[in-house]
Formats: sequence, structure tokens, C-alpha cells
Amino acid sequence: MFGFLKRKVRDIYAPVDGQIVTLESVDDEVFSQKMVGDGVAVMPIGNQFTAPIDGVVSKIFSTNHAYSIKSDKDLEVMVHIGLETVALDGKGFTRVASEGDEVKVGDLIVEVDLGYIKEHAKDIITPIIITDESDVKEIEKKYTIVKSGDKIMEVN
Repeated sequence: MFGFLKRKVRDIYAPVDGQIVTLESVDDEVFSQKMVGDGVAVMPIGNQFTAPIDGVVSKIFSTNHAYSIKSDKDLEVMVHIGLETVALDGKGFTRVASEGDEVKVGDLIVEVDLGYIKEHAKDIITPIIITDESDVKEIEKKYTIVKSGDKIMEVN
């Protein structure tokens, strides 16, 4: 009815197949205490990590263990593959996209050797974080088994 009363909703989608769990259950204070932002985590069962939102790849770490996508609506989402995976120095990760690439939900960003990461990292659990929450009033989170591209969060 009144346009100014409509809520501005932005959807975030699963970057990989797996089980969505609470961010608080992640065994790393930086994520569980929401020091870098709010969100969820996924226990991945797939090896292809994709864009969780439409936007531009704003950052891919040199070790390829984490990346961020920034939407044209000023929403930035980081996907951090596993815990203490920076120590793997890029082993087990293959970058497909580049910083500055325009991407759509589901576009491949990084491929991983999940077996290698399970064997050599602390954990494969993958936090999916909204890193800039200045405009976020509410996040509806879905805790379920997902396929890459399924909606996992609705941001208002």
C-alpha cells in the first residue's frame, strides 16, 4: 500500500550443499561470538562453493579459503571455508572467480578438496557472515539441509 512501509528484504542463498547450523555452534570465538558479523554456518558435503548473493566479488583471500561478495544493495556476505584453513596456505583450494568479477547466485567461486580439508584443518564447518550489518534490522535464518542455491537467510 504505502511504499515507504514496505520492508526491504534481501535473500542470501546456500553457497554449497550441506546442513545449516547456528553460528553460535561454530568452535571459533571470532564466529560464534559474531565478532565479524551475524549469519549462519554450513557443514558442507559438496566441493563447489558459489556466490550466496548477486554482486561483485569484493575479496578472495590469497589462500582461497574465504571470499566476500558485495551486492548493489550494500549487503556484503563472506563465506569462510572451514576453520583454521588459512594455515593450509591454499592447498586443497582452487580459485575459479577473481576479485572484481560480477556474479549471480550459484556462480562458482572456489572448488575445494573436501577430503584434504577434513584431514588437515581444524573443521570443515563454513561460516556465512553478513559483514556489514549497519542497515540490518532483522535476519530470518533457516536451519535445514540445503542444496547450493537454496535460501538460507532473509535480511530486513
